[in-house]
Order: sequence, then structure tokens, then C-alpha cells
Amino acid sequence: MAKTKKTTEVVNTALPAGYVPTLKKLYKEEIVPALVKEFTYKTVMQVPKLVKITINQGIGEAVNDKKLVEVAQQELSLIAGQKAVTTLSRKDISNFKLRKGNPIGVKVTLRATRMYEFLERLIRIALPRIRDFNGISEKMDGKGNYTLGIKEQIIFPEIDIDKITKILGMEITFVTTAKTDEEAYALLRAFGLPFKKHNN
Repeated sequence: MAKTKKTTEVVNTALPAGYVPTLKKLYKEEIVPALVKEFTYKTVMQVPKLVKITINQGIGEAVNDKKLVEVAQQELSLIAGQKAVTTLSRKDISNFKLRKGNPIGVKVTLRATRMYEFLERLIRIALPRIRDFNGISEKMDGKGNYTLGIKEQIIFPEIDIDKITKILGMEITFVTTAKTDEEAYALLRAFGLPFKKHNN
């Protein structure tokens, strides 16, 4: 388990006043009416929402190379458009030469405009750059949330492949207000997440 080193610093990516992300507009104008029809909700307040997107990178080799965490933090901040924070070990693990408080990864939590911006870049630019890509797994967590594993950070155009020091994967978790996996799947599919096609 890890705890997060607190920081409020963010990457300065200014957005125009009154700007509304494309996917936020899509949600209000198309996704909400479609889900109301699909699940026969009595009010739009019942329609599930995407609350936040959390991106985590665990860096096992950070025990021997602290510089890796700094590099990962810089890269994830570029990818997310918001300052990533360092995650710290909560306890000593002698077998891994790990001491409590050691940096072991980085994470960032996106909400509102930055969340929608990242989601659009993920769907339209990053995922299609995966070699032999044929869709993502449909497996939800049983609580209306979804975690996507990415093997290489180089699928994001913000990363200069000529400057990377190590290939790093990440876990991207989509947290929704959906009460069932079926509703969460419908919501994320409507946003454009490219789930694998059913064979039946």
C-alpha cells in the first residue's frame, strides 16, 4: 500500500474562458438522453456520471534508482496536463529493501475539464497508437468502475520517445456513479472507449 505525498502544484495549461470540453458537451447533449432511453431512468439525475480519472504508476526499481521517480513524475504530469504526485511506501519491506516513506510510484487524479480533456486524448490519439490494437477488456470491478492497464507510456504524444529513459506502464481508473457494471459499461462505451466487440 502507498500513501500520497501531498502537493497542490499543477501544470500550467491555461484554457480559454468559457471553454467546454467536447466530451462534456457530448455527455449532456447525447449520452444522457441515450442512457435515459436505454435504462428507462425516471429522471436525468439517475444517469451515471464520470466522476474522476486516476492514473497510477508503480515503479519497483525506484528502490535502487530514485531518479526514475522524478522522471516518471515529469512524464505523467505531461500526459495528464496536471502535476503528478509521488506515492510513498507505508511500511518497511526488508525483502525488497524498502523503507517506510520511500517513493515507489506516481499518481494523478483528474476531475472536471482536465478529466474530459485527458479522456478525449486517450480515446482519439493514444489508444489507436497501440500496436495491433483490437480493443480494451470489458471487465469492470463489480462496483461500476473500470481500470485500464497501459503497458507503455510512449503511446501518448506528449512523450518524446527519443528522450525516455525507461518504458513504464500505468493503470488508468475511471470512477463513475453507476450502480451496476452494465450501466458503467454503457456510459464509458458512449464516451467512446473502444471495448472489444462481443463475439455473440
